[in-house]
Amino acid sequence: MPAVFVAAILGGLVGAQTDAVRSVVVRPETSRFETVAPLPSLPSLLMDVKGNGIGLAQQTARSKNLQARILWIDATANLERMSSDDRIERVVDKAKDLGFNAIIFDVKPIVGYTLYPSKLTDKLTEWRDQKLPIGYDPLAAMVRICRAKGMPLYAGLNAFSEGHRLTRSGPGYANPDQQTVQYEAKPIIRGPWPTSANFPLTAGTNWDVPKNDAIEVFGSIPAGSRLPVDTFAVVIDADYQVRDRVGFTDTRPLALPSGGSILIGKGAGAKFLKDWARTGATVKFDSETAYVRIANRQTQWPLMMNPHHPEVQKRAMAFVEEVLRNYNVDGIVYDDRLRFGGLNADFSDLSKRAFEAHIGQKIQWPDDVYKITYSAKLEEGLRPGRWFDAWLSWRAMTMRNWVADVRTMIDRVKPGAQFGVYAGSWFGEYQKFGNHYGSPDFEAGFPFLTREYRKTGYAPFLDFLITGCYYRTATIAEAMEKNVPPGYTVEAAGQLSNRVARDDTWVYAGIKLDDFYGNPRGLVRALQAAAGSTQGIMVFDLSHKFETFYSVFDQAFRQSTKAPNTVPGLLQDVRRRRMFVDKMGVKDPPVSIYEGAAGTGF
Repeated sequence: MPAVFVAAILGGLVGAQTDAVRSVVVRPETSRFETVAPLPSLPSLLMDVKGNGIGLAQQTARSKNLQARILWIDATANLERMSSDDRIERVVDKAKDLGFNAIIFDVKPIVGYTLYPSKLTDKLTEWRDQKLPIGYDPLAAMVRICRAKGMPLYAGLNAFSEGHRLTRSGPGYANPDQQTVQYEAKPIIRGPWPTSANFPLTAGTNWDVPKNDAIEVFGSIPAGSRLPVDTFAVVIDADYQVRDRVGFTDTRPLALPSGGSILIGKGAGAKFLKDWARTGATVKFDSETAYVRIANRQTQWPLMMNPHHPEVQKRAMAFVEEVLRNYNVDGIVYDDRLRFGGLNADFSDLSKRAFEAHIGQKIQWPDDVYKITYSAKLEEGLRPGRWFDAWLSWRAMTMRNWVADVRTMIDRVKPGAQFGVYAGSWFGEYQKFGNHYGSPDFEAGFPFLTREYRKTGYAPFLDFLITGCYYRTATIAEAMEKNVPPGYTVEAAGQLSNRVARDDTWVYAGIKLDDFYGNPRGLVRALQAAAGSTQGIMVFDLSHKFETFYSVFDQAFRQSTKAPNTVPGLLQDVRRRRMFVDKMGVKDPPVSIYEGAAGTGF
């Protein structure tokens, strides 16, 4: 091809690209932020109306003026408030007068005992300084009173928690084989060859003398400090490379590289560093694996059981059947313990065998799932193994299949009864807990949301989903104005929850009252944000100085309404229309992901 012709083509392409760039026209568009009042009796707020208007569930609830307004009553925190018919009636009457249209009554708290007489566990009659009459059944009274007042009532259960760290009580402590097993590790420094002695590493705190034959890791060097007597130290950088070596008699100042640390050994530890940690060499930080039943190192309040264990599943299911057969409740709601204990749970032998059967081969346990690692400053991390994503999906599959079985149980035992779930609103964190509470058709930029993980979404089995949007800042616009992360808002959390569910179930935003002590205006804004971003509001909890917010709720809920989940056939209609839209090839708008705060709503 002649060079002139090639040049002409290239020139034409360049010219076309330039013309295309010059011809781009950005048309004016209205702001996504508008001043609105989802609760008309409250002051309006500047909110993201475009982000809040997505979804058939959202549009349907608005067009029909439907909105859930749920009061949550925690079992242990409200034990004495639920200790007589008169007290329960006062609570129900007040909730109804204030405009609430449903109550969730927690009857199996995380301790694993129940407020009603159960054949499966002991009855809870005392909690700290509160007492419940031994022969009194508050659930029976609540059912009777709510029925008389026309107030929908849902029984709250904690699925996989069977004990409480505060009191070290609960039936799970007597069943160690059913407790979740946690994968833990201890940091070590390895010798230069397989037969070399390894030394445990501990985090130094006060620049004190290390224990004999030990090595301590310090992330900073106090000004003017000298090494303790009979010690030897090496300075390493972030890549574990030895940058400096010094004995205790050396008085020259030490420079600590960014991300590095200083290792100080005594006795055999000092000899190890002196002999093997040469300048320019790389020391080997590693971890030694330990498997610990949660009761032996319980760092969270609930005593979590192993959701893979058949007996644990059978027991949890039995509570559902017991409540539905014996009490005329409108449905069951699971609290946040419908999950695994964490990313490091469950690593029991039972779970290992089940996972190997799932993938069809033996694996190096736990490294093929993930290996706990340590930085040069002894910060814990992890190295994903070959089966890391399969592990996440498999745990979520276990939870999804169990939820499906619960749905079947509810429909069989009490047709028409509702099934709800509460979870934390920061969906990006829930892959750690094996809980995909959204739609199996939900797609977004979360790296764990693989094709297999998406299948584990269990929203289609629910009548409603409540997420804890527990933030003090109400709206995205308010966060932008205050220069705080937009994701740390009720509105952003509600938006994401609504998108995650993708019209498979109704979504309600949870508000935590103790976030607004002494700040009723903050609660007003939070209620508006919850109402604007989802199809309803859940208020947690009756024990959180509820009476100090009467005037707020009285104004907010002045216009009475029904919850969407109480309208027969409406959710099924939304799902049918969603299916039709999907078949037409209509794509959802991109999901706005504002990172939320870890632990929110747990």
